[in-house]
Amino acid sequence: MVSLQTINSIPLITSDADLAAEIWDAAGKTQVSFKDGDIVVVAQKVVSKAEGCYCRLGRTEISERAVQTARETGKTPEFVEAVLSESVEVVRSVPGVLIVEHRLGHITANAGIDRSNIDAAVGDEDVVLLLPEDPDRSAMLLRERLEAYSGRRIGVIIADSCGRPWRLGTVGTAIGIAGPPALVKKRGALDLFGRPLHNTEICFSDAVAAAAVLIMGEADEGTPVVVARGLDWRDTEQTAKTILRPRSEDLFR
Repeated sequence: MVSLQTINSIPLITSDADLAAEIWDAAGKTQVSFKDGDIVVVAQKVVSKAEGCYCRLGRTEISERAVQTARETGKTPEFVEAVLSESVEVVRSVPGVLIVEHRLGHITANAGIDRSNIDAAVGDEDVVLLLPEDPDRSAMLLRERLEAYSGRRIGVIIADSCGRPWRLGTVGTAIGIAGPPALVKKRGALDLFGRPLHNTEICFSDAVAAAAVLIMGEADEGTPVVVARGLDWRDTEQTAKTILRPRSEDLFR
């Protein structure tokens, strides 16, 4: 049976926090014990906070491109400059919307830069939170520490909420993976009537991230870590980069 359980009692994470230790301590307080095969899903925001991925707007020179894009989108030049500095390409800019290809390869609004749920102690409204420098590495380090604490074989997924083309609303996606497969190929498996599948490929880590984010919440719930249990998976060397569609296969850009 598959189950999802939040780890409660995790404090507000700051840039000097030992995130793995905080997760382990909170798991003990809420009587969550890890088992072999558990997948620990961690919200991107607490990873970014622990790694100090803050940016104070206006601290860098504003480029002419940022000024022009700010006019197109209605966003401030300072904010747009921060987005551009985290991006390799502007995919679309229209009033109220700035879609870019993040340096990590994700196509996302505002390069994943966020202002919500930032501790007021960090500073004023000019402070924003960036995505982790290398989420796959962050997931790997968390996995190593949590496995050392627990003595169990576990996986780690770092999840972020993203919008999707042609569909409204956000959904959890995996931006960092350590252990579990990113993709599970079902080609060659038989359907109910014995016909072989030809193209079916399941985005396993995105599916786990989406389920976990659903119970994490998006506002003031304060539950940024979820344990997914009962899923059948084997260790792979796949990372979140495995999920990204190669540009040569992108039919829409």
